[in-house]
Amino acid sequence: MAMRTGTEPATARSPLRARFWLSVWGLIWATFGTVVFALVGRPGWAVACGVLWLIITVGMAVILRRMHQGPHWQPGREVPPHAPPEGRRR
Repeated sequence: MAMRTGTEPATARSPLRARFWLSVWGLIWATFGTVVFALVGRPGWAVACGVLWLIITVGMAVILRRMHQGPHWQPGREVPPHAPPEGRRR
């Protein structure tokens, strides 16, 4: 097993905008599923979709909070993703 020498965990970025829009997509489908399953008399599936809706909502709140925290969580393109390893040539 090789030892990691990079700085990725300290400087990793998260694609927050992509995560946000995927959460919106999931929220739409979870809401749709909850309503449809409740209307057709499938309470188990309606509850499952409702729980999924709650999980997605909490995740979206975390994503929005991190987006509003600014460049600490989502640096711009001018900030490099991580420093190159020292002593290593290309």
